[in-house]
Amino acid sequence: MDRQVATHSFASTSEYLRELIRRERDLELLRDKLLAGRDSGPATPIDDAWFARLRAQAGSLRI
Repeated sequence: MDRQVATHSFASTSEYLRELIRRERDLELLRDKLLAGRDSGPATPIDDAWFARLRAQAGSLRI
């Protein structure tokens, strides 16, 4: 661990561990999103009509 801290310019072992925890959390979030996408059903084609509907929806928003 000390070698990783020195090699990657972490200020301390604690900082290195926090980075490892953040990376693991990010991987879990990515994995969850990928699985949710896989389980969301068949894909919908994105064509000119899809973009036209999106523009129409965006045009009707009042901010």
